[in-house]
Amino acid sequence: MKVDVLLGLQWGDEGKGKVVDVLTPKYDVITRFQGGPNAGHTLEFNNIKHVLHNIPSGIFHPDKMNIIGNGVVLDPISFKQEIDKLEAMGMDLTRNLLISKKAHLILPTHRILDAASEACKGITKIGSTLKGIGPTYMDKTGRNGLRVGDILNNFDKKYSDLKKKHQQLLGMYDFEYNIAEFEKGLAEGIECIKKFTIIDSEHRINDYLKQGKSVLAEGAQGTLLDIDFGSYPFVTSSNTICAGACTGMGIAPNKIGEVYGIFKAYCTRVGSGPFPTELEDETGEALRKAGHEFGATTGRPRRCGWMDLVALKYSVMINGVTQLIMTKSDVLSTFETIKVATSYKINGVETEEFPYELPENMEVIYTELPGWNEDLTGMKSEDEFPEELNNYIAYLENELEIPITIISVGPDREQTILRGEN
Repeated sequence: MKVDVLLGLQWGDEGKGKVVDVLTPKYDVITRFQGGPNAGHTLEFNNIKHVLHNIPSGIFHPDKMNIIGNGVVLDPISFKQEIDKLEAMGMDLTRNLLISKKAHLILPTHRILDAASEACKGITKIGSTLKGIGPTYMDKTGRNGLRVGDILNNFDKKYSDLKKKHQQLLGMYDFEYNIAEFEKGLAEGIECIKKFTIIDSEHRINDYLKQGKSVLAEGAQGTLLDIDFGSYPFVTSSNTICAGACTGMGIAPNKIGEVYGIFKAYCTRVGSGPFPTELEDETGEALRKAGHEFGATTGRPRRCGWMDLVALKYSVMINGVTQLIMTKSDVLSTFETIKVATSYKINGVETEEFPYELPENMEVIYTELPGWNEDLTGMKSEDEFPEELNNYIAYLENELEIPITIISVGPDREQTILRGEN
């Protein structure tokens, strides 16, 4: 068996959680392979909205196994809060949630370091979610971090030693903090993690494949936030691309099967950083309102803009995408004309390649397509799609040279149309 990978192709918030939930019945195992509680994967069904931060989005299917992989950074405090909410719904997650021993822990001092670092940057801040993600990955690569497996043996001493190192680092900043406030809930969070089966996830996942079980790897954030290939330095601290699934799960590259790439019918971004097609006008505000574009993790309003084919082609290329999934097509229903960025002009030179840097003064070249003034949210089949939407889909497929196999027409799991399955 192969591992199928599902990941975002833009700056995050593409709708990964919903689509993982929709696809989960086809798989035996769902695993998160990177990121942490800076992710906000939103699922909606039975008129209830759920936002997951640490836990794979297949968790609402009790007969499916879910794994928090080694590439994830796990905050014990927010993890317990998430578990408590789900248990209050009558769910027993200890039956179908496993945690990798090698997943690194986000500690209270990581969150303090994150806040202190961001505060000192002033106007150059990157828009961190302040969840401690960056400092945790820095400790991981600096060989100072603590992992889930460490909670099983002398954790208090290990935590105390690392906390002292962090406090020395915090002495470099002009930043006031109350460590006792940040530490509230840590002990309970550690005990909560201990309730779950803690595994050598790389062995377990490869064993599942040998047994013929199907596995879906769930990415967090988006390709354009990848630490290597995103709009650096306005990126996250992990590899969000398909290659990150190999290191974040412990599988070989030849074990990768289908690569599902998710994108919105337009573009959004949260936080700082370049955004070539951003609309800072009434159209951008209309997109934000129609799409309810506010961060699931931070609550911050998302920046909105038109579809960017330069960036999307780049994401398709470096991920080896085999199938595309378009979400939020319903949001564009009120626009008479839809624009798509097809190239950039930088210093007078036109290019279709995503550049090393995205300068503020570059020009974006657009193609215009007719919109569809029709409500899509109640549609159950692609046979009901208006001609203009079909033309938009065909245009994108022709440009990207990859089939769009799933179209989302609303937030609920039922508002998902699998093309070719009418």
